[in-house]
Amino acid sequence: MRRILGIDPGLASTGWGVLDDVNGKAKYIDHGVIVTKADCARADRLFFILKSMQEIIKKFKPTEAAIETLYFGRNASSAIPVAEARGVISAVVAGKDIFLHEYTPNAIKLGVTGSASADKKQVQQMVRIILELDNIPKPNHAADALGAAICAFNSCY
Repeated sequence: MRRILGIDPGLASTGWGVLDDVNGKAKYIDHGVIVTKADCARADRLFFILKSMQEIIKKFKPTEAAIETLYFGRNASSAIPVAEARGVISAVVAGKDIFLHEYTPNAIKLGVTGSASADKKQVQQMVRIILELDNIPKPNHAADALGAAICAFNSCY
């Protein structure tokens, strides 16, 4: 059975979502967010993400994972903490021998909504529809993580 862990990396908030492939249909399992405290040292925050991701992997036992790649907007320095979180997460996943899919934000938008220019609300609404949920998963980082998992679900590697 395929079990996919989707991840939306961030230093302040890392979203995660789990879904299963049940006879070719994406089935929602769980979602959440890892939140770190802004007043803690960056190394401590990254270590908290590492330990939390290890616990999530131990609990859900994914067979593969999907992570959003880094997007460098106008301020590349604000992307550095996200890159560090992404590195920690990627290392945890690799250490567990879990195949890691990587998707750009536009690829996730396209894969979930059919449009690379979709906005966050459209992506969140389609995640809800695809996974047959009553409500949009909250917080938005968890919905984004489920979007990454949906992209992996729809791909063959």
